[in-house]
Amino acid sequence: MIKGLNGLKVTSFESRRSKEIEKLIVYHGGTPRVAPSMKEIPLDSLNISNFKTDIFSGKTDVLILMTGVGTRMLTELIKTEFDLEQYKGALKSTKIIARGPKPVSALKEIDIVPDITIKEPNTWKDIVSTLDETTDIRGLNIYVQEYGVTNEQFLNALAERGANVKTVSIYRWGLPDDIQPLKEAINSITQGGEDLVLFTSSQQVVNMFDVASKEGLKSKLYDSFGNTIIGSIGPTTSETLRNFNISVDYEPDSPKMGNLIREIARVSRELLLKKRTALQSGIQTVNWKRTDMFWENRGDKETTSQFVKACRLEKTDYTPIWIMRQAGRFLREYREIRSKVSFIELCKTPEIAADVTLMAVEKLNVDAAIIFSDILLILQSLGVDLEYSKNDGPRIQRVLRSPKAVDSLLEFEPESMDYVYDAIKLVRSSLNPDKALIGFAGAPFTVASYAIEGGGSKNYINTKSLMYRDPGLWNSLMMKLTNATASYLNCQIKAGADAVQLFDSWVGCLSPDDYSEYVLPHMKKLVSMIEGEVPVILFGTDTATLLGHMTDTGYDVIGVDWRVDIEEAWNSIGYETAIQGNLDPLCLLSTQSYIKNEAKKILDKTAGIPGHIFNLGHGVLPPTPVDNVLALVDMVHEYSQNIKKDEMQ
Repeated sequence: MIKGLNGLKVTSFESRRSKEIEKLIVYHGGTPRVAPSMKEIPLDSLNISNFKTDIFSGKTDVLILMTGVGTRMLTELIKTEFDLEQYKGALKSTKIIARGPKPVSALKEIDIVPDITIKEPNTWKDIVSTLDETTDIRGLNIYVQEYGVTNEQFLNALAERGANVKTVSIYRWGLPDDIQPLKEAINSITQGGEDLVLFTSSQQVVNMFDVASKEGLKSKLYDSFGNTIIGSIGPTTSETLRNFNISVDYEPDSPKMGNLIREIARVSRELLLKKRTALQSGIQTVNWKRTDMFWENRGDKETTSQFVKACRLEKTDYTPIWIMRQAGRFLREYREIRSKVSFIELCKTPEIAADVTLMAVEKLNVDAAIIFSDILLILQSLGVDLEYSKNDGPRIQRVLRSPKAVDSLLEFEPESMDYVYDAIKLVRSSLNPDKALIGFAGAPFTVASYAIEGGGSKNYINTKSLMYRDPGLWNSLMMKLTNATASYLNCQIKAGADAVQLFDSWVGCLSPDDYSEYVLPHMKKLVSMIEGEVPVILFGTDTATLLGHMTDTGYDVIGVDWRVDIEEAWNSIGYETAIQGNLDPLCLLSTQSYIKNEAKKILDKTAGIPGHIFNLGHGVLPPTPVDNVLALVDMVHEYSQNIKKDEMQ
């Protein structure tokens, strides 16, 4: 289990909140060095004379407030000459755009509510995109409250859209009065004395290199960063670091100081080991968007994961957890990658698929990775015309509803899916032995239904009609898919998968009798064909009435959704089979307090019984806050570990 920073030496260049960040580092087990790198120097009130004239004469259409500090300073400067109520009246007749919560908070102090609040990560690009969606700014007079330095890209982007852009500068950045701590921090980094370096603003990067240059240490500082984890609070700071040719090792999904430290504490030792091993070995690191990746050769190492132990009904130190669709759209990093490549390109490019797979494990600290792929890709290898559209998802043009169509299916050639096996090899070689890697495939019924329906379905008319009308044709199709799926999974196991999961997402549409007659024989056949001593998981949705039959398939683990009580489900399955589940994914859209209470209910019902793997009852939903997922993972680990300690006493 993650134990935080565990004494790692952490340097922060935070200034205004230096005491707060120092406490956070200590709280998470680190040894802090806080070296303030900048200070805000207020500008003379004459600097805002044009703004005062325009705001009170009604010539300002839009005011963009970039910082909380600047918003307050602007108010104080105005109050030296004008009545506050007069200023508030002028603001109310102007469209106010707040760049995130800090300007909102500053405006609230004077009872002003902004017209638009820019959502995280609050970059200037987010301001521009929000304006594109909400406001035609052609011909409008826009004032931008600047902070520190002028952002020419931002101002140019507004001007290109036809706005008349002016700036009101409130303060500039300078070096702190005492730069000795900053010099000492730079010296410590260059001498290899720091493990993590945290940046919480772009100007910290600029000032650090300015001082390093004057000390003659710039080149040595660059070299030292190859041996140190670099944490960035958000996209703007990360962009500045990359402009200085510094790779960012970790950036939280939400640009908050607490998130940066809490999240990086979870993965710091793993990242540091990879980075330093790669540096010492002189190996070219693999990188997509995220951090440097060192592909260590695992060879024949056995996994020591709590996940695999739970699959095998062995005692575990805590309840392992992973989350279906954990590498998905709720992660900003995933969305950024998808903005550059199509879904099918992502799946078929092993390096990118591997990075996305690892990204979720590093981000969430779950106990298992699941290879990034799709259950329907196997159909392409069988000659089915499968397409992935941006809005409608996977679609099949020539459906399998006739003997001729089924007979035309190609023999499965395992090498046609080499891109999946290559991605598995990359992930398994990089993944620590205590983290399991799950391979997967679609179960024959669900894949067959997709091929017959041509896409999603509410009632599966065509699938059931074929099944009832022509059982011989149905069994022929199911046998072809069963053989192909078994071969596909065996190749994933040979590539390094520690377990495999069958997704039977649509099987809940069947009655118990239909499942027993049309699906069960094929599922038994499939599991009998799996080679190697790896756990096999069978997951389905809406399967409360099918659990007894699903157990008869012989799978090691049965995954259940949230529609069934987990205690009742395990009674139906039998305690000689492990169980996976089953928090409602929608719970993660609630409060963290509610999430923890619901998770505790599941953990209390499964306490003391070997073989429980915590998961959602289906995939994590795109609107899910990442912070809620992080809180769930931490809570499951900590609460279940305490339960197991109590059992031993």
